[in-house]
Amino acid sequence: MKDKLAISSKAYLFIIFFILYAPIFYLVYYSFNSGGTMSNFEGFTLDWYKELFGDTRLLIIVLNTFVIALLSALVSTIIGVLGAIWIHSIKQRQTQNTLLSLNNVLIVSPDVIIGASFLILLTMAGIKLGFYSVLLSHIAFSIPIVVLMVLPKLKEMSPSLIDAARDLGASQWQVLTKVIIPYITPGIFAGFFMALTYSFDDFAVTFFVTGNGFSTLSVEIYSLARRGISLNINALSTLLFIFTMLLVVGYYFIAQRGNTRGLGVRK
Repeated sequence: MKDKLAISSKAYLFIIFFILYAPIFYLVYYSFNSGGTMSNFEGFTLDWYKELFGDTRLLIIVLNTFVIALLSALVSTIIGVLGAIWIHSIKQRQTQNTLLSLNNVLIVSPDVIIGASFLILLTMAGIKLGFYSVLLSHIAFSIPIVVLMVLPKLKEMSPSLIDAARDLGASQWQVLTKVIIPYITPGIFAGFFMALTYSFDDFAVTFFVTGNGFSTLSVEIYSLARRGISLNINALSTLLFIFTMLLVVGYYFIAQRGNTRGLGVRK
């Protein structure tokens, strides 16, 4: 009976992963098609990638996307870590739960509503739509993600570590930098990579707050797709997929390294 359940569960997982990844591999496969269509593979070629790297405008958009993603992930990680520490330090359970609920609302809210809200807010504040509007929006929706990544590590940490540091004469700053931050480092990296991924892949919010003369890859891919099927989109999407996979693998090894260090400390 158990063997049948194991086989059926493996088959179910295989079907789910096949449904999720088959369209992606289909897209990657035809990015090397010399025929220029996605209906008949005529031969292997790298011409679409060469054309992609020869497009100066698109390379500028790629650079814009990376700069936005890195800056927003960095700033949101700093703010999110401080916010998570502040929420964790609140003693009243009801107040803490209320703040967590408000934080979670921003995550589960539809991107269309968040994008429209940012558009109205930025317009009322007189901020010109472009680089800064996209950056501020990405920082705003990335902060709650970082808070959720960091809070579990804070709750996992024993209060006796902080008490011991204070008994040894450590200042508040030393407790933060020598005890708390090193312990929650895996959560900080997790929040940074999640914020980086969300910013890099976001379309709905960015579409609302992007002005003329400035664009990101998600918005550019959408506009290219509306003009018709082009294997440039396949090539660009393939590179994005590889970049995302590298982020995931990098985060995995960092998390494993953090867990190993954590086990060493406990021993």
